[in-house]
Amino acid sequence: MQLTQIPDEALPAAIETVRAKLVPGSMARRVFDRIAATRDLIPLGVDTPAHRQAGIELAHRFGIGTVDEEPQDAWSYDGTNIRTRSEAYVLIHEVGHWLVAAPARRGMLDFGLGAGPESGRKAEADAQLCVDKEEQIEEEALASLIGILWEVELGQPAILAYLEQNWMEGWDRPACAENLEANLALLLQRGLIDADGRPVPPESYLRNHSAAA
Repeated sequence: MQLTQIPDEALPAAIETVRAKLVPGSMARRVFDRIAATRDLIPLGVDTPAHRQAGIELAHRFGIGTVDEEPQDAWSYDGTNIRTRSEAYVLIHEVGHWLVAAPARRGMLDFGLGAGPESGRKAEADAQLCVDKEEQIEEEALASLIGILWEVELGQPAILAYLEQNWMEGWDRPACAENLEANLALLLQRGLIDADGRPVPPESYLRNHSAAA
């Protein structure tokens, strides 16, 4: 949920303020510019059937199963499958959770993070919670950001998730830009993005992680 609304008329100035705090030519500046540019995609449609299908196909490319059901009927992720009757950005966010979760937690309800906001059978998911609050917060941020970067790659209006998931919170303070830089560094360290800040394609990711195993 977006903590502080930024009126449409104020958004260009807010974007430019954050951009000015990112080092010219840096990975973070390039990433931010790509996200901001997706504002132009909003008039073409938001959460369209094509967007949702692209999210499902992305999950399948990573080897993640999907089920055509409401998360409220069970869980957003049941240890094998993502439930797909959600907005496109939510589907892609769940793929992000799969990517940043420890492999041992990919077989757990809602990745062992406790019940997701859309999961219906919350008590069962909460019973599998196995990380502390600090890890929950970090993982949520990383899942959010890698999901947003995948939205960019899929030609979807990623700026909306960027706003909704509070990456522009405190946009007038240096901490906003610093937060983006810090989380991009973590994604790079984990091998989830390349040096240009673009998500590593599923085929390369699976090949690299299979070799590492």
